Amino acid sequence: MGAGHHHQLYRPGDSVVHRLPPQCKLLAVIAFAIVVVATPRENFWAFGLYAVMLAVVAGAARVPPAFVLRRMVIELPFVLFAFLIPVIGLGERTSVLGLSLSVPGLWAGWNILVKATLGVVASILLAATTEPRVILVGAQRLRVPTLLVQIATFMLRYLDVIVDEMRRMRIARESRGFEARNFRHIPVIARSAGALFIRSYERGERVHLAMLSRGYAGRMPIMQEISASVGQWAVALALPAVALAVLGLSL
Repeated sequence: MGAGHHHQLYRPGDSVVHRLPPQCKLLAVIAFAIVVVATPRENFWAFGLYAVMLAVVAGAARVPPAFVLRRMVIELPFVLFAFLIPVIGLGERTSVLGLSLSVPGLWAGWNILVKATLGVVASILLAATTEPRVILVGAQRLRVPTLLVQIATFMLRYLDVIVDEMRRMRIARESRGFEARNFRHIPVIARSAGALFIRSYERGERVHLAMLSRGYAGRMPIMQEISASVGQWAVALALPAVALAVLGLSL
């Protein structure tokens, strides 16, 4: 896999977490997320300990809290959905700050909110300490299907190209006096989206033909082989192992 550009989520550093092989961190985050999801929603103290564990990892990785908080905006749809459930939920009702809320809805909203938040924070820490292209190398080491890894690789490689193409098209429209102000301009935006799709498809065809002409046979060459020692696996899996112990105590 070729080199890629630094992503906005990645925070360069030389911490113990940064130096861990990607396959170790990827498996640790997946295992941690599974433990969090399996935790009963009534065990508030367990979720508090999970949050403390993530805070320890962030401290070891030297990732500032502000960095994590800014990137938690991606969780906003989950937050809105979690707050909406008690309002529209059925069953027993209770009054909170003058609002009539569903008790089962409150539990469901809390369950979604806390588990989604912990999962998002764990993912942010993974992305902050591991370059996207290296994560894909780790996924390949974990025997993730090659086709999925290749799709993700090309998406990562050409995402900036497509975004730049969108920017040029927007500048071209604005240079001709176009400015989207109301629903009447939707057809223009739709035609631009169609043109972008066609250009992206044609680019993909050209790239595929170029790859075939260079001997591509369904598998990308690995330019960077990353192995992990027993000690590195032990350090990475300490997070889900402790979380599993907490889950065992909460059951």
